Amino acid sequence: MSEHTAQLSIRTGRWTLYVALLGVPVSQWPEHDFGTEVVPTPAERSRALTDLGFVFTDGAEWVWQEYPGGPDDDTSPVRLLASVRVCSRDGDLS
Repeated sequence: MSEHTAQLSIRTGRWTLYVALLGVPVSQWPEHDFGTEVVPTPAERSRALTDLGFVFTDGAEWVWQEYPGGPDDDTSPVRLLASVRVCSRDGDLS
């Protein structure tokens, strides 16, 4: 069963969860828009992943990273990105 990376980021003021699938155009990656600027709870993220057809890999935990909003500009606002390893619930995505 192939593993993938699910990521949670804020876009245009709303948190979005998506699963990066290698070899698949970004426009076709499964995604869920939470429709809020409030960070989704772990339970909400888990339900969204399940609805998209994915489950956490064994021992997977959310990892948060921060990065500057502007490249090479340490005075720009900080952006947050969370990621976790997942696999297809049915094992049919490569």
